[in-house]
Amino acid sequence: MEEFLTAHFWLSVGQIIMIDILLGGDNAVVIALACRQLPKNLRLKGILWGTVGAIVLRVILIAFAVTLLQVPFLKLVGAALLLWIGVKLLAPDEEGHSNIQGSDRLWAAVKTVIIADLVMSIDNVIAIAGVATSAGGQNQMPLVIFGLLVSIPIIIWGSQVVLKLMDRFPHIITLGGMLLGWIAGTMAHSDPSLKDALPQSMAWSYGLGIIGAVSVLLVGKWLKKRDQTTA
Repeated sequence: MEEFLTAHFWLSVGQIIMIDILLGGDNAVVIALACRQLPKNLRLKGILWGTVGAIVLRVILIAFAVTLLQVPFLKLVGAALLLWIGVKLLAPDEEGHSNIQGSDRLWAAVKTVIIADLVMSIDNVIAIAGVATSAGGQNQMPLVIFGLLVSIPIIIWGSQVVLKLMDRFPHIITLGGMLLGWIAGTMAHSDPSLKDALPQSMAWSYGLGIIGAVSVLLVGKWLKKRDQTTA
């Protein structure tokens, strides 16, 4: 119980919430598109059941990811993926949601939400699993579940506000990308294959986290500048 009262635990919860907002912003759009053809009296049910199903599935995926990340070298792969995700956050491709099909039947709409969320949430799952493994101890899954539960109302009801804030203050997105780079660096440091190769100290962990954050910033800015030049 004392683990839940530590600053480290709440810092990890904050990271999960920020990751969910940054990487899960499209979820609200998907939910709206999937449920748009439902009768008005069923739309709220479609949103709630679709979200519940998507969150339960995500928790299961994260549980598997947390376990798999204990295998040597897989954290290095996860760190590389997080660096790529962070860079793409700073220099995103234009993607639409025209392929999301709505339905006038409740459970068909719910199924669409769950499947779409599964496809779109791979980056989210890897990032949250990285935060959970860095938290250590016995509170990994409670941390994940708590962080996701807190972020649900933010994503569903506050996503438009969050998106407007991101448009007005682009530095939020930049900090989010750097956060993913930080998590990638600390995740790589804790890979079992590097246990004997690198000193297992907080200084080294933080050092690799800083390198990851700065790398995402520099590469993301460079790609964005290059795209603007060639456009």
